[in-house]
Amino acid sequence: MTTRRSEVPTGGEQAGYRPPAGSLVPGGLVGEGRYRLLAQCGAEPRAGVQFWRARDGQLRRDVALTLLTGSPADAAAVERARRVLERAAHTARLDHPGTARVLDVVAPGAGIGPQEGVLGLVIADWSAGTDLLDVIAEHPLPPGTAARLLEPLAAAVDQANHTGLVLGIDHPQRVRVTPDGQLRLAFPGPLAHAGMRDDVRGLGAVLYLLLTGRWPLPDGPEGVPPAPRGPDGTVLPPAALFPYIPLELSVAAVRCLAEDAHGGIRTGAALLQVLERARLADDQTQRLVALEEEYEDDGAVWTTRPPSNDKAQRRKLAIGVTALAVATVGVLAWVGMQLISFFDDGGPSGGPTITATAPGDTTAAGGAPTPKPVVPAGPIRPADIKVFNVGGTPDNPRRANRAVDGDPGTAWRTDTYKDQFPALKPGVGLMASFAEPVSLAEVAVDSPSDGTVVEIRSAPSADPELGDTKVIGRATLRAGQTKLQLDRAEPTQHVLVWITTLGQGNRSELSEIGFIRAQ
Repeated sequence: MTTRRSEVPTGGEQAGYRPPAGSLVPGGLVGEGRYRLLAQCGAEPRAGVQFWRARDGQLRRDVALTLLTGSPADAAAVERARRVLERAAHTARLDHPGTARVLDVVAPGAGIGPQEGVLGLVIADWSAGTDLLDVIAEHPLPPGTAARLLEPLAAAVDQANHTGLVLGIDHPQRVRVTPDGQLRLAFPGPLAHAGMRDDVRGLGAVLYLLLTGRWPLPDGPEGVPPAPRGPDGTVLPPAALFPYIPLELSVAAVRCLAEDAHGGIRTGAALLQVLERARLADDQTQRLVALEEEYEDDGAVWTTRPPSNDKAQRRKLAIGVTALAVATVGVLAWVGMQLISFFDDGGPSGGPTITATAPGDTTAAGGAPTPKPVVPAGPIRPADIKVFNVGGTPDNPRRANRAVDGDPGTAWRTDTYKDQFPALKPGVGLMASFAEPVSLAEVAVDSPSDGTVVEIRSAPSADPELGDTKVIGRATLRAGQTKLQLDRAEPTQHVLVWITTLGQGNRSELSEIGFIRAQ
């Protein structure tokens, strides 16, 4: 999230203070060297807060760090940090699956060095799963799914309310989605001025985000559009944007956000009741759909009723006819390519290519092995692409599809690392998955990151161990397009574009990746 300097209040980080160069970056150390930063999960610059996944060097496990940054010379910033640490320590006694357990809080002079640029650390259990923003990156969630996801987080707020605790649900990057499909407060640490009412407002904001893909509170994260507002300045209800959203769920989100005490939802328990009703209604709908599918009509026309004019049946027929036509065109195209290859000499295409190191099986004069050329047949787009990472949080997972969107003006970028690979991890890359196994002739990579070293690897699955992948091409990228010609390509459904050496500034950028089938 970017913030104009004129909008930032005075004091601490907000007054222009910056931590020492190179300290708060992947690979950097905080907490007097105990915690190694792995990947930043978010930030709230106006509050001087950063969210990181880190490695505890003493306990040898990953933890979630909430870093409070600011100048030690700013008394107001130091007092705010002290208050946050004090309140976070109180939440350590809360045990609920909807929030990560606080393990420790660390202050300057008691676990933080004077030159670290950090006024406090809140250390919590690491919450495995997915960033909340990744879940709604493509489109909002169905209302029933949104209610089901939010229930555990609302239950945690309800339990905290009963014990007088504040959790600090004020930013979407504090929240993660667990592998079993539940929202969890991954980075606890309520700000100095936050109250229990702010947790409820945070729940309403998260619900609004799940339903609409927009953030209704000020200072949202970069890339997430703000919620639209009416002429009076109030946030428009989710149902005004998407009419299919149940009215009760839409009203509940707005009532949680209301700042006045009249007509607003003020407790987690009140919202929890609405979420439970929405979930039960969705479950009932799913059961009815399943029942209809079980007793699906066989399509027979009986003389006791008029012929059916079923739009769904007509749509299925149209899809079937279209699929048959596409298959016919594909067969004709394949026959044409075979005729062309029969009369052509089959030489590889020109251009700047880098040949993979796999040896061929033919022998040239003198007995030296020469690569067997693979003839390109045409481009093929992957059905899915995602960041492949062997340690820490994936680099910019929401932007992975920019590398195959056909637009060289967009790009996927790695994080900026303190040290070159393999100091922190062996590499990072993109895993492309195709609808079926395919033989590749070459891979073309557009990149401005001169000096980046990439490997093309075939993989047995979309999420394999790195050791189970096989190198089928390797090249050092030059600014522009680099073509990696692959020899003796074996059919594979999953292809990994793996970066083993970063470009200048310990960062690489891939603008476009093109996959070319082999004949």
